[in-house]
Amino acid sequence: MSARHLYKVIFVSQGKVYEIYARSVTQGTLFGFIEVERLVFGERSTVVVDPAEERIKSEFAGVRRTYLPMHSILRIDEVEKQGVSKVTAAEGGNVAQFPVPIYTPGGAGDPGK
Repeated sequence: MSARHLYKVIFVSQGKVYEIYARSVTQGTLFGFIEVERLVFGERSTVVVDPAEERIKSEFAGVRRTYLPMHSILRIDEVEKQGVSKVTAAEGGNVAQFPVPIYTPGGAGDPGK
């Protein structure tokens, strides 16, 4: 995958909405998870520091790859320019998680039951 690709991934975790940028987003090998690699954070060349981005940057410090549950993903966009990574509170009726779990082993269609 080319280093020119840039993806904006928006997902819900513990009642908060995360918006992160990454160079690689794939289905991965873990069933029900999206693999997000090579996270990108804004480089600070000025004295001004965005505390929201610094908080998410420190939360993902040292993370090479993260696996996000498929049902927590709200949106994945391929973008041309990087925005600011941020964490916001999930408010009101704008954000809703899908019912959990997506897959239940041993369901009614299981021939072993």
